[in-house]
Amino acid sequence: MPLHLTKVAYGATSLEDMRAWFSQRGDVARLTTRYLPKRHAEIVPADGSGGGSLFWIYKHQLVMRSPILGFEEAEGGKTHIVISTELIPVHPRPKRAHQGWRYLDQADAPIDLNAGEEAGEMLPGELASELARLGLV
Repeated sequence: MPLHLTKVAYGATSLEDMRAWFSQRGDVARLTTRYLPKRHAEIVPADGSGGGSLFWIYKHQLVMRSPILGFEEAEGGKTHIVISTELIPVHPRPKRAHQGWRYLDQADAPIDLNAGEEAGEMLPGELASELARLGLV
């Protein structure tokens, strides 16, 4: 089972804004991070057995994911997380915002929406966070 990462869609004003940003990037995008994840071999296995994804947090919910294609060295000893610009919608799941990225186990990852399926209205961020804190969602 692949390991995933989560990251806040910082600066995104809407889901359409996120889609527009990715549509302008071509097939891949590179996110710069200070350190190579220690568990990178679990995210993108060397045997090519399908890697993890970067799940995007928007308004305190996991809403979409981008497949992680690999990791590259960047200038200044930093690392690029290379992701596909394909945004795959998932069933929204509450998730607190955080800085940088965090690991997400496959068992905790939301499932993809089927073709033609809609997520419906998302809970307001504060409500989703409070319900998650109470263990109700």
